[in-house]
Amino acid sequence: MAMAAGDPRLEGWWSAVEGMRRHLGWPAGPIVARSHASGTALAFAAPEDQLYAATEVNEWAWQRALEQTSGALYPRPLAPAHPAVWDEAAAAATLLALAAAEANPGLMVLLREGRRLGLPVLLDDATLTLGAGVRHRSWTMAALPTVEAVPWKGLRGIPIALVTGSNGKTTSVRLLAAMAAAQGWTTGHTCTDGIHVGGELLEAGDYSGPGGARAVLRNARVEAAILETARGGILRRGLAVDRAAVALVTNVTPDHFGEYGIHSVEELADAKLVVARALGPEGLLVLNADDAMLATRGTGLACGLGWFALDDGHPRLAAHRTSGGATCGARLGRLRLHWQGVDHDLGAVAALPLSAGGTAAYNVSNLAGAALAAAGLGIDPLVIGAVLATFGSLRSDNPGRLERWQFGGITVFMDYAHNPEGLEGLLKVATAGRGTGRLGLLLGQAGNRGDAAIQELAGSAARFQPDLVVLKDLEGFMRGRAPGEVPSILRAELLRLGQPVDSMRTVLPEAEGARELLEWARPGDTVVLPVHGPAARVRLEADLDARAERVAET
Repeated sequence: MAMAAGDPRLEGWWSAVEGMRRHLGWPAGPIVARSHASGTALAFAAPEDQLYAATEVNEWAWQRALEQTSGALYPRPLAPAHPAVWDEAAAAATLLALAAAEANPGLMVLLREGRRLGLPVLLDDATLTLGAGVRHRSWTMAALPTVEAVPWKGLRGIPIALVTGSNGKTTSVRLLAAMAAAQGWTTGHTCTDGIHVGGELLEAGDYSGPGGARAVLRNARVEAAILETARGGILRRGLAVDRAAVALVTNVTPDHFGEYGIHSVEELADAKLVVARALGPEGLLVLNADDAMLATRGTGLACGLGWFALDDGHPRLAAHRTSGGATCGARLGRLRLHWQGVDHDLGAVAALPLSAGGTAAYNVSNLAGAALAAAGLGIDPLVIGAVLATFGSLRSDNPGRLERWQFGGITVFMDYAHNPEGLEGLLKVATAGRGTGRLGLLLGQAGNRGDAAIQELAGSAARFQPDLVVLKDLEGFMRGRAPGEVPSILRAELLRLGQPVDSMRTVLPEAEGARELLEWARPGDTVVLPVHGPAARVRLEADLDARAERVAET
């Protein structure tokens, strides 16, 4: 339930939390009630070694506030070990026992000393890590050392970059990882396709959350880490790291509304900007000046700022350079990095493979953001330019993102393109210079999007007037939707927007839908395949490679 400030239930909860926290001897800290369209989130700061007890305090305080303000009786008796809502003294005794059982004074001493020394600290239910990568040590919670036994002098941080945003995260991570490797560092990176160290895939899957980050930072080979940091992981589990050198926010677009209390672009921007909390005063937050929401909400933070944009003459970039700030953008057809008062020419935009001859504006933005973030990590601008000059020339550089095949007069594009902005950017690239050939499109959406978001995706497709649309489900992304439900919403919206009924087909399995389009295509046609399932992508890449080889042999 959403509650306004001054609601007696909130005041009762606040008072109960504050009083119980004092009784438990916990330090003072923030107490936050955040109301949103679907309810109110209640949170407060608590010692890191007593978080389970803290959840009991939170639930007890809320139930007590309800009972005191509404007269409703909490179910009695409670399960054993749960605090009594109707008896504060008994509740205090129960919570004190829970907190004492969970408390780990040795852990807290190690955390304080690690942070005093400026070390990265990683903590989960099972393991404490001090330092990172090649300069870390880890201990299980059951075998923590004394503070005197820790080899403090051998522990250090490594260059760490966090990458978040609505579009372009994985591409930016891969770019940064390539630059870090070219700098000579053994680099670990995480993204939606897995955990990678030194160019080797260690684990496939979506590792854009804290679990993937910890796996990389606990790898003894890693000398630099580039970590995709998705919205879901931030909202569910927070940041894995408390220290990073750089954080890059690519953009913020309406997406995933309704999940974890996020219902607006402003709230989404604030969630993504949480990455700035891992940056100290010397850290660099790299933001997209072309994104109006970041331009307004990304200022006033306690860290350094760097701005990138498609146009190096953007007023925000020009003003930032005048005040000595770092920027990156295109000027007179060339990508320019302004770093520590010096301008660096990173090459002709149209010649950078990832830009698709300059037609992929969203990738030009990714290039600019990644270049600026790389400089913040300490990578030489000459190295940055050298990587940009070649990255994307091989499909293996950026699998699943703007991959292209040409065979038998047919052009095929494959990309992740998971929201309206991403799809529109992909279709602009695919249709640039297309001529008179037909356009075929594979279209689907994850089930956790609302109907309005699904309809908006259909709107992006309809603007390009595709000759054939094959509607699909997203295997592994149904998230509560029935098979065929999302394609039905897409179909209805496309019909409303004037898409001819005979130009649409529904083929639910993703790979089969793509093959339907490939069989339909003839010389001169362009086929656009936004593919989301990793398994489907691998199968289609193999299929497309085989088709290209067969044509080459004839």
